[in-house]
Amino acid sequence: MSMATSADARQAAPHVADSHDLIRVHGARENNLKDISIEIPKRRLTVFTGVSGSGKSSLVFDTIAAESQRMINETYSAFLQGFMPSLARPDVDVLEGLTTAIIVDQERMGANARSTVGTVTDANAILRVLFSRLGSPYVGPPTAFSFNVPTRKASGVMTSATGEKTIVREAIYHGGMCPRCEGRGTVSDIDLTQLYDETKSLNEGAILVPGYTADGWLVRTFSESGFVDGNKPIRDYTDKELHAFLHKEPTKIRAKGINLTYEGLIPKIRKSMLSKDIDSLQPHIRAFVERLATFAPCPECGGTRLSEGARTSKIKGLTIADACSMQITDLAEWIRGLSEPTVAPLLNALGENLDAFVELGLGYLSLDRPSGTLSGGESQRIKMLRHLGSSLTDVTYVFDEPTIGLHPHDIQRMNELLLRLRDKGNTVLVVEHKPEMIAIADHVVDLGPGAGSGGGTICFEGTIDGLRGSGTVTGRHIEDRVTVKEAVRTPSGTLEVRGASIHNLQAVDVDIPLGVLVAVTGVAGSGKSSLIHGSVSGREGVVAIDQSAIRGSRRSNPATYTGLLEPIRKAFAKANGVKPALFSANSEGACPTCNGNGMIFTELGFMETVSTPCEDCGGKRFQAEVLEYRFGGLNIAEVLDLPVSEAHTFFGKGGAKTPAAAAILARMEDVGLGYVSLGQPLTTLSGGERQRLKLANQMGEQGGVYVLDEPTSGLHLADVEQLLGMLDRLVDSGKSVIVIEHHQAVMAHADWIIDLGPGAGHDGGRIVFEGTPAELVAAKSTLTGEHLAAYVGA
Repeated sequence: MSMATSADARQAAPHVADSHDLIRVHGARENNLKDISIEIPKRRLTVFTGVSGSGKSSLVFDTIAAESQRMINETYSAFLQGFMPSLARPDVDVLEGLTTAIIVDQERMGANARSTVGTVTDANAILRVLFSRLGSPYVGPPTAFSFNVPTRKASGVMTSATGEKTIVREAIYHGGMCPRCEGRGTVSDIDLTQLYDETKSLNEGAILVPGYTADGWLVRTFSESGFVDGNKPIRDYTDKELHAFLHKEPTKIRAKGINLTYEGLIPKIRKSMLSKDIDSLQPHIRAFVERLATFAPCPECGGTRLSEGARTSKIKGLTIADACSMQITDLAEWIRGLSEPTVAPLLNALGENLDAFVELGLGYLSLDRPSGTLSGGESQRIKMLRHLGSSLTDVTYVFDEPTIGLHPHDIQRMNELLLRLRDKGNTVLVVEHKPEMIAIADHVVDLGPGAGSGGGTICFEGTIDGLRGSGTVTGRHIEDRVTVKEAVRTPSGTLEVRGASIHNLQAVDVDIPLGVLVAVTGVAGSGKSSLIHGSVSGREGVVAIDQSAIRGSRRSNPATYTGLLEPIRKAFAKANGVKPALFSANSEGACPTCNGNGMIFTELGFMETVSTPCEDCGGKRFQAEVLEYRFGGLNIAEVLDLPVSEAHTFFGKGGAKTPAAAAILARMEDVGLGYVSLGQPLTTLSGGERQRLKLANQMGEQGGVYVLDEPTSGLHLADVEQLLGMLDRLVDSGKSVIVIEHHQAVMAHADWIIDLGPGAGHDGGRIVFEGTPAELVAAKSTLTGEHLAAYVGA
């Protein structure tokens, strides 16, 4: 009896391993975090809220997730670590209870010209195996259906693993790449007038390609090759010289005693610029490529990217190109209709993969969709695909605003997926602003109270009910509801769109009113971006501000990106009688020790790189003599340390009044960036901050119509009100504003709504409502109308 009692006691006593149920963070100081300490429950869904710039990403991504990944990397051998990015330890005293972190962020997928939705998931790989097994006629192994693998022939001596030698003649290695377009699906034609100025010689700067300066090595390779005369105008070239200049195949030459490879200008440009995805190019190179090249579907493969063999092999009348071009919902149905016991595991795996697309609200995509055209929200949801069916448990999943790009109708589905991940025994950490997602949290952490230097503290942690009564900025605004506008503006005209049929649009005719605030709505994939960016953005007088990322190094900052530094440098130069170049940390004024970086980076081989403030400039990036020059009582380093709001006051009045700088700063303050320092590196800004910086920059362009693509991305509930005020000021100044948006507050505030749908993909692409928000709420005739009516309490 006593033995049974002691056994029961042992069974009832909690195991010591079960006590590790918290992630403990003590003394976190990364970026703007102010020595905070917090305990986060494991195997629960925790949502981090707070105004933009309050420190959410610094805590979740730059502290917890970064340390988890760094510690995992340290388990690999020193040899392997030498090939991996070196991660510095976050600025934190103690981190305990960490588990493996999987980050699912908003970074767009690599914009590779050969990358598609099918290739970045498992779908294409399984489909290729399926066609190699069932396709008729048989054309080869799975590689015969891959547009990234060319068909190759080989002859010679083949040696086996045992040393046996065999003479091989014309051995064929099958690939599915179209030889004409090399698997890219498009061919380009080049406008030679954009490539060179025929009235000039090479030494006079005839080549118009970015980077090809008359005195640079790229041009000297041509002029000193012996094939062309660098001093003769191009229009005077003989046919032989012109062919050598434009088309000559790679040839070894010796110029100025150096061995070089000479190649014609056109193949050189094709390799360095035209073969890359246009979205991945720098802005000035992208503009040049758009002027230079016209892209058209490959006439040989019809844009399918595939060789003739891959295009002829069929399963039940469909080629692999037909399957990849189908909407995923239709493809999943077709796969379910195949009954072949010999490949049953393949069909099951592919069916589950495609069903996961549909479950994530991506059923409207097709597998041949280029990955570079996906939005940040779509990219994030595709990254979720591999985790839905994962057998891993006790993993920390970290999400960065997973509701971005989602219609209110789709947010409920996303909530269910996150809860499923949690219920499998995982810790789910979500940085989010949407009340619908905050409401499902087991634990809420609110950071603030302000942004930048005014944030970085824990204002509240607890349940959603506790947040509502907490009195924090998030707590006060979580129940905010914007009422439908009673009196709407009268349009000053219309912008006509006729027969729009790009992507899934079904010959759409619509008149977009001008002089008012227009909201274009609809579920994800209904055709909103296709309609506006395809038929409106390219027109004269239209300024389009899309969701493409800002690319910047640690040398880039808001002052350099917006052009603000230019008037500031000129003002300093004029006041002190010196050159403007002295006041640039990327030019003559840079500290020579750190080259204007402000930090010294020490490479330690296979150990992590150590960064320390420069001892000569103290991290200020400028030479000591440059800091002696002052303007309005401040030196250039002190000006770059100012937040935007203080800088606006500084340059807006008094002795330092600089109207050009004040105008740029006013726009930055308008979009809610008043807390950001002028010299803060772009690499430290959050996704929402970068989007609004881009918005502030492009608002300075001259145009009568502004197109904004989800400007509420990354905005806290409290900041949406400020954004609506800015949109009103734009319209009241005589501009027309068209907003592609899912946020109900923006819909309710609009003067006119154009709703697309009723569904996504081929189930959408039609106008299902046009009218005022009040009419949409009264009708409740669409999904958008139902959710907007619920939002305003109608």
